[in-house]
Amino acid sequence: MREIHFIDTTLRDGQQSLLALGMKTGAMLPIAAQMDRIGFESMEFFVSIMIKKYVREHKENPWVWVREGAKRFRHTRLRNHGGLHGSGAFEKLPHTALKLLAERVVSYGITLTRTSNCWNDFEEMRGEVGELGALGMETIVNLIYTVSPRHTDEYYAQKARDAAAIRPYRICFKDVGGLLTPERARTLIPAILENAGDVPVEYHAHCNNGLAPLCYLEAVKLGITALHTAVPPLANGSSQPSILNVARNLRALGYTPVVNDLEVKPVEEHFTAVARRDGLAVGKPFAYDESQYSHQVPGGVISNLRHQLRLVGKEDKLAETLEEAARVRADFGYPIMVTPLSQFVVSQAAINVIVGERYKEVTDQVIQYALGHWGKDAPELLNANAKDKILNRARAKDWEGWTPPDSSLHEVRQKYGASVSDEELLLRVYAGADAVDALANAGMPKPQLDGKQSLLQLIEQLTKKKDCNHVYIRKNGFSLTVGKPANPS
Repeated sequence: MREIHFIDTTLRDGQQSLLALGMKTGAMLPIAAQMDRIGFESMEFFVSIMIKKYVREHKENPWVWVREGAKRFRHTRLRNHGGLHGSGAFEKLPHTALKLLAERVVSYGITLTRTSNCWNDFEEMRGEVGELGALGMETIVNLIYTVSPRHTDEYYAQKARDAAAIRPYRICFKDVGGLLTPERARTLIPAILENAGDVPVEYHAHCNNGLAPLCYLEAVKLGITALHTAVPPLANGSSQPSILNVARNLRALGYTPVVNDLEVKPVEEHFTAVARRDGLAVGKPFAYDESQYSHQVPGGVISNLRHQLRLVGKEDKLAETLEEAARVRADFGYPIMVTPLSQFVVSQAAINVIVGERYKEVTDQVIQYALGHWGKDAPELLNANAKDKILNRARAKDWEGWTPPDSSLHEVRQKYGASVSDEELLLRVYAGADAVDALANAGMPKPQLDGKQSLLQLIEQLTKKKDCNHVYIRKNGFSLTVGKPANPS
């Protein structure tokens, strides 16, 4: 029967969903060459949010991972995640910076990316796909699944036609909430495949409510031939299905999964040991969770929410925040829960819970949402009472008529560093100058005795120490003694 190919998400979405990108470069590099032997069609390798995470929290330069990691993959095509649509989750970044990032990623041989429009507006993506192509980057466009009265099979059939019309490398049917059921798959996936025409379709799902492994099997029966999976312990939970489980079940159904299971085992053992050593979470299969259909918060956002609540001592508020997220999403007009809209919903829900009053405090991004800066449909879909609470404040007046600045690369350099390299410039844009400056000296104590100083300078520094009366230097038959007077006059 048909061959089924796999896109590995372990090092990107796997660890982003389960660990909030908590795995350091030193945990990934040693096993990269082994992962290259497994037989993946391609692998998710880098996402721009890694820059902020690695610089600010890990105190690492993420370009080390891009440069050194890419060298270790000779048989697996590596993927970037993201495009040029200007969304940095909570801020609109300069288009020129996003373009420069794509150029730098391509320079390391990463020539495939997967990107979205959070409203499934593919005409808006047409220029982006063309511009990325001119840079040497082929684009997979996400067709994002959600559940609401307006997201019908007919809606997705039309969106599949719209996506195919802009001629991407592929369409990715993306189920970020793990919401698809086998029953819905039987009508929805044929509609998407039929209307995608000759553009190949792959399938990416999270295991938030335990159905993704079953839906993968159903999708293959219906004609899907490329699936997104992860290697345990970075599979399951809020991540993607396990490559081992999916491959085993596909074989039982008579399909030919293109993967070498024996090469997977050392990778599983490595990341299990890393998790045990560093106290990291291990993905486990989730039971079915009906609440996912109310809040629809993606796995990566849940992981980050838990992490952020823990930092402020409010981790016990996670369940309450998810319940409030369902109410906020309804107020917002049921947006698709993807970046950046899912972050807007969840951050506002957390604020409502912590403050104790709904919409007493709101983020700038929520004000922008209400004004239409994050999608032309948002103001029309927003609940009227919620819209009034959000915009009935002085801060909203500041955002009326605002348009995102489109800085030139020269202007970006003038702001963040006129003489720094392209890669350091991008670190400063994404992570902030202070974090990058701290990275340069991360963990380095304030200089006292520096071996790079001249001998005369070293002696001068030593004699200034109050607890040092004599300095003895001996080398190759030469000796020198410097001392303070016993009774200085």
